[in-house]
Amino acid sequence: MTDFAKTKDLFHLPEGMIYLDGNSLGPLPKATPARVARTLTDEWGEMVITGWNRAGWMAQPMDLGDRIGRLIGAEEGHVTVGDTLSVKVFQALAAALAMTDRKVILSDSGNFPSDLYMAEGLIAALGGGLELRVVDPEDVANALSEEVAVLMLTQVDYRTGRLHDMARLTAQARTLGIVTIWDLAHSAGAMDVDVAGCGADFAVGCTYKYLNGGPGAPAFIYVAPRHAETARPILAGWLGHAAPFAFEQGYRPGDGVARMRVGTPPVIQMAALEASMDIWDTIDMADIRAASMALCDRFIAGVEAACPDLTLASPRDAARRGSQVSFRHPQGYAAMQACIAHGVVGDFRAPDIMRFGFTPLFIDAGDVDAAVDVIAQVMTDRLWDDPQFHAKAAVT
Repeated sequence: MTDFAKTKDLFHLPEGMIYLDGNSLGPLPKATPARVARTLTDEWGEMVITGWNRAGWMAQPMDLGDRIGRLIGAEEGHVTVGDTLSVKVFQALAAALAMTDRKVILSDSGNFPSDLYMAEGLIAALGGGLELRVVDPEDVANALSEEVAVLMLTQVDYRTGRLHDMARLTAQARTLGIVTIWDLAHSAGAMDVDVAGCGADFAVGCTYKYLNGGPGAPAFIYVAPRHAETARPILAGWLGHAAPFAFEQGYRPGDGVARMRVGTPPVIQMAALEASMDIWDTIDMADIRAASMALCDRFIAGVEAACPDLTLASPRDAARRGSQVSFRHPQGYAAMQACIAHGVVGDFRAPDIMRFGFTPLFIDAGDVDAAVDVIAQVMTDRLWDDPQFHAKAAVT
């Protein structure tokens, strides 16, 4: 069993703050500054360009990919790291569309908008009658048909935490000849995922949320073994070439998922991610899931008992929910700002969602109870009514 009391001590948590926003940006592992400093001074500083060979920078994307792959149930050698999540969505969707003559991309209204924007941009670039069809989350299964080319979903709804049944939807899609893409931005590091066991074709995700890679940390992409040698990378970058340093005029895709590499990997950001993965290498994802479900249930019970003005927006059944809890309130933005000012950090998602993330690595039952007390004070005393909490910041 994972000892979460020990893992909590591995993170820098600001004094007086209960941090319930690891689902948006994970906190700093205490080992990260020294790991990044070593990359800056011992590697970049002393090795300069020889660091690509001597420090193993070129191998980092695949090495980190395998470490992330363990957390999402991927086969070894089928995950690589680099670029942003939007870029990886674009790559996966383009490769998926190249595998079929069908024209419909099916997604849902709970998907993260950036994923839908990427689909819209790709459709505009490719033309050919492609269509993005967006349905309500509850209607996805009924919308699957032999007309659909690609099913592109985010497993956990970024607003409410509602959880799609990946295994069931993927199996249904496969029987209809539909290619599947799963966005694991709110799943990787939050719950046990099994992309291989579910038969997913592609999966993508970020590392700055639950995986604690830091702001701007690189994304990852998974390509199932059955597609690894044939998937067509629409972004034919030089590091996805079969022989980057042969500097050939024409593009030849690299072996397997390495063809999904694009440009120069972000070495300093990957160093930060390595420090976090040193923690994740010791974690059992089943333990994470069990602990997060218990924390979320405790939080829901506490808030509902103390704050009748808040309405639960997340599924009540823990099995249908990711590792976050959302409540609705007409003044959700101001209420969240008041909570933050009083030491409980969550975030707000339009139009009225107060969102709280629960990561057992550094959040425990005592934190949950203390957070409930603060939220109750904010709501009961209408602290959110102070004008200062209504001024909208650039990031909510």
